[in-house]
Amino acid sequence: MSNIEPQAVEDLLDAAFGSDRFGRTAYRIREGVDAVPALSFAAVEDGVLLGTIQCWPVALRAPDAADVPLVMVGPVAVRPDVQRGGHGRALMAKMLDAAEIHAEGALMMIGDPEYYGRFFGFTADATGEWDLPGPYEKRRLLARAVNGHTLPVGAGMIGPRG
Repeated sequence: MSNIEPQAVEDLLDAAFGSDRFGRTAYRIREGVDAVPALSFAAVEDGVLLGTIQCWPVALRAPDAADVPLVMVGPVAVRPDVQRGGHGRALMAKMLDAAEIHAEGALMMIGDPEYYGRFFGFTADATGEWDLPGPYEKRRLLARAVNGHTLPVGAGMIGPRG
């Protein structure tokens, strides 16, 4: 995404999620860290940004154990006027391919389990005891193993990786 103007990404995210998106729990999880360049991509056509996916270094902080590195997937955003054109799926597929090589931990996300489970193998099977620093629906806290990293089991809080 290095060729894309940061403001173009922000404008796209506003169009897809609203300008109030900064209050969401997902933003608290990744607060103060930069996106992982090797796992963040843009869909561009004729110089116009159509979609974007960003991934973030986070960790599961267990009460009596070492932090377990994870990669938070999202936001995945597509311009509203070109949604349902396969851009989001293509971005997810590209990120998953890259994650098999570059991810420094299993993947986690907040998303629709019917969609992300069916098409990309994310489940809530391992996340039942995980917690987030804000409101969320337990069934939407999803994870997937990649690049030899297993899913951590047990209780803990997800937050930015320091």
